[in-house]
Amino acid sequence: MEPTSTTLDLSRWREKPRGIDYRRRTIVIAGLKELWALKLSRILLSAAWMGGLLIAAAGFTFTQSIATGGWLENMATNFGPRAEALVSAFGAFVLLYPDICIHGLFTVIFWLHSHLGLWLSLVALTVIVPRLITRDRASNALIVYLSRPLTSLDYLLGKLGIIVSVLLLLWTGPLVAGWLVSMLLAPDRDFIQYSFSPLLRALAFNGISVVALSAIALGVSAVGRSSRVATIIWMGLWLILGAVSKPPHAPDWIRRASFSHDLSAVRQEVFRLDSALGDAGAQLPLISQQFAKNLTDSGKAAEPVDFSGAIASLAAFSVLSSVVFLRKLRPE
Repeated sequence: MEPTSTTLDLSRWREKPRGIDYRRRTIVIAGLKELWALKLSRILLSAAWMGGLLIAAAGFTFTQSIATGGWLENMATNFGPRAEALVSAFGAFVLLYPDICIHGLFTVIFWLHSHLGLWLSLVALTVIVPRLITRDRASNALIVYLSRPLTSLDYLLGKLGIIVSVLLLLWTGPLVAGWLVSMLLAPDRDFIQYSFSPLLRALAFNGISVVALSAIALGVSAVGRSSRVATIIWMGLWLILGAVSKPPHAPDWIRRASFSHDLSAVRQEVFRLDSALGDAGAQLPLISQQFAKNLTDSGKAAEPVDFSGAIASLAAFSVLSSVVFLRKLRPE
């Protein structure tokens, strides 16, 4: 029986080069596919976009409540002249003070959504952290991943792309989509004008959070070779230090050691909820003086505290996490 001969094809490779971006996209897509295969991830995604739907519903309800021929005006016709007068007065009230009413309402809406978006992101990162770098180190997969043509930069950008993509899907996307839907149905451009500033503030806080959380997650994932160790460290930084920093008389250094406390301090400064509530209590001609006082007191309680220290702590977290990641990003 004659042995089979193997022919060596030395013809020139004619496929179109896909470039370095293809390698990075491959890491991101593979990580996202693995993540969304989990039931918890799909639940988090559904909850996130439900939050965006609530933003749209709240904005739609508010804008349509004062529009001529809106649902509130139509409903008031069923309750007599007094109800119609109250609805007309409410609409005129908002139109007379759009900078306070519209700006204040969307500030509160986006401030509330930032709590939901941040919490969902932290839960998702709890799932992601053990799957980023820890598992690659434990299985010695870095030897393969960091061989040419895949470089350390490709690997870093790919893993970073997984985190950023998840945070965009869970937080930024629902935020922007909810605002856009509510504005498409708004009866007047004043709603776009006076809600745009709160939107920019919400996006600014979102951006700060994405940068800080991405760096911290990469650093924690690179610390050890055990998924359990990475999860414990992440939960300790998030929950344990967060709980320790909550008492009002806790030392400043303990508070700043919690990145969740630092993000809360940044939130208060960026959104300026205190100004929105204080202006409403001081400038709106409210019938109830007690209600006006409650708004003013709530504004004082929401005043930002230790913003500079919080930013410095988040920067230190990011730098330290980056150092850990870069030192561990090599074959072992």
